[in-house]
Amino acid sequence: MLQPVAVGHKTLADYASIVGRTLVEEIRELADPLRGTRVLHLSATAFGGGVSEILYTMVPLMKDVGLDVEWQVIYGREEFFNATKVMHNALQGNPQDLTEDQWESWRRYNEMNARELSRGWDVAIVHDPQPAAMHTLVPEKARHWIWRCHIDLSTPNAATMERLLPYIQTYPASVFHMEQYVPAGMEGQIHIVPPAIDPLAPKNMAFSPEDATYICQQFGIDVDRPLLCQVSRFDPWKDPLGVIDAYRIVKEEVPDVQLALVGSMATDDPEGWDFFNATVAHADGDPDIHILNNFNNVGAIEVNAFQSHADVLIQKSTREGFGLTVSEAIWKARPFIGGRVGGIPLQVEDGVTGYLVESVEECAARATAILQDPGLGRRLGLSGKEHIRKHFLMPRLLRDWLKMINELEDQSPVR
Repeated sequence: MLQPVAVGHKTLADYASIVGRTLVEEIRELADPLRGTRVLHLSATAFGGGVSEILYTMVPLMKDVGLDVEWQVIYGREEFFNATKVMHNALQGNPQDLTEDQWESWRRYNEMNARELSRGWDVAIVHDPQPAAMHTLVPEKARHWIWRCHIDLSTPNAATMERLLPYIQTYPASVFHMEQYVPAGMEGQIHIVPPAIDPLAPKNMAFSPEDATYICQQFGIDVDRPLLCQVSRFDPWKDPLGVIDAYRIVKEEVPDVQLALVGSMATDDPEGWDFFNATVAHADGDPDIHILNNFNNVGAIEVNAFQSHADVLIQKSTREGFGLTVSEAIWKARPFIGGRVGGIPLQVEDGVTGYLVESVEECAARATAILQDPGLGRRLGLSGKEHIRKHFLMPRLLRDWLKMINELEDQSPVR
């Protein structure tokens, strides 16, 4: 029942001109003793969200440097994903805990998937809370286990955290975006590793202004007028309603401004459509607000076009695990405004590579200032792109994974 995910082919050498040969050579040295190591990535979905985007690049790059890697997706029905969405929100601070029935559903589906997991892995990397019980259920199916947390656990619902902790605390190694996200009681090696983006993926590759303009026109954007844009899931934590409120304030100073809210609807996010509809309702029919998702034929190329064309890119999150859309946005060398939460400040030096804000009014003021001073926007965009190049591109993340796997192997030299 566990579904293998087909990934394309990628070559580390293709990244050398972007990240430099020194990093590429370091990666090859780290990978050499790991040739043939069997690695499993296990996640909840192959579509939508940062986890799957990372794995579509990380898995083929791990293969390219000699590891034997597979990515599998767990099985789950609507009742399971309803429960894990409540869990996800609660772990990020929502006061609503899972019901007993929902906890039972989560356990039952973990047990079902654990039975189907094949044996013989050297390293099993379990992504996020959905399949987190795997290690306690079938520890014998892999020599090493790593739990990779992609969400903000800094202020979790205490009851939810208490129930989840026994399943995650005994992983031999765990990985978090930031130290503040590590819950009390974790027992194994703890690694702090921010995620990264693929600069050669269709969403991030270099795009000509003419191509970006053409694609934006296809979605009704007036390319001769200024554009604000936020790319993210339709989720309360991403605050698209607050972005609309900020846009309305900007419009008082810059009457011809437009707004695009662009997001993908993930298979493990049943609440997504409800909040998408709430966002549409909040826009109240404004013809200058464009609300688009992957069901409007908005894919990676289209997202790239919107980000490359926009005059200001926004990620006004109120809670954020890391926010890969921030690195993606800044990589386009466009001026960026983000919420001062979660992993966003790691990616933005306030006033140098973008702006950090804490309110609708502050977001609107920064956007207005950028629209009224194109030189400011260019300076922010160029310095931001260089910051992302140094710290948040995929080869750096590959290096960090290889370091972790080497550490685990060094602790058990007999294979």
